[in-house]
Amino acid sequence: MSTRRIETEIQGFHATPQLSTHLQQVLVDLIELGLQGKQAHWNVVGTNFRDLHLQLDELVDFARTGSDTIAERMRALDAVPDGRSDSVSATTTVPEFPAYERNTTEVVDLVTTRIYAVVDTMRSVHDAVDAEDPSTADILHQLIDGLEKLAWLIKSENGKV
Repeated sequence: MSTRRIETEIQGFHATPQLSTHLQQVLVDLIELGLQGKQAHWNVVGTNFRDLHLQLDELVDFARTGSDTIAERMRALDAVPDGRSDSVSATTTVPEFPAYERNTTEVVDLVTTRIYAVVDTMRSVHDAVDAEDPSTADILHQLIDGLEKLAWLIKSENGKV
């Protein structure tokens, strides 16, 4: 007796509407974080400018890579990512970044808060994502770990002993 399956019995995993919605929220928040990181990067001034300027580039690179990872995971699960600027601005949960030049101390606090906002989004959808697709939850683990490390490195600029 054969244990082979026939082609019609084999189906790939497809994201449910709930999983798609959760990943879409993570996607738009990561895109927004990347945009706000660049805004901060262009307009930061003051003490330790160069160090923070370079750290913001690291954050932007991480957010862009992370958003690409999430969008590609969505496509792998037959979900459709929406990274259009209108969609991002209409649905992000990340607080708006203020305009104009900002001093380094203020930028550290602003950016750290925004990193934690994105982490909060990931943590809020994590259990539901994990229940449906542990592989995707593993991606969230990696992103949370990386963002919390960046938040620690950036907020340490304002640390006092």
